Parts: sequence; C-alpha cells; structure tokens
Amino acid sequence: MFRWAIIFAVIALIASLLGFGGVAGLSQQFAIILLVVAVIFAVIGFFSRGR
Repeated sequence: MFRWAIIFAVIALIASLLGFGGVAGLSQQFAIILLVVAVIFAVIGFFSRGR
C-alpha cells in the first residue's frame, strides 16, 4: 500500500508540473487515502502481533 501511495504522489507531482490540475488533484487524493489505509493496517498489524 505504501508503494501505491508513493506512486500516486509522484504522478500527482508530475501532473502538477505539466499543468494537469485535475489529474494532479485526483492522484493526490488517492495517495492520501492509500497512505491513511496503509498506516491503519500497519498499526493493526503491529498490535495484533503482540498477542
């Protein structure tokens, strides 16, 4: 999941540099959502291994 979040962040950066605002905004939102989901899964995995 972290890998996909980084990929979408790079796509957003490149799209914003080239002037594609819609694609950049959409990619940024996907990157943020994937990053939040990945962090939640990482925290759940961390706490579930301790038991």
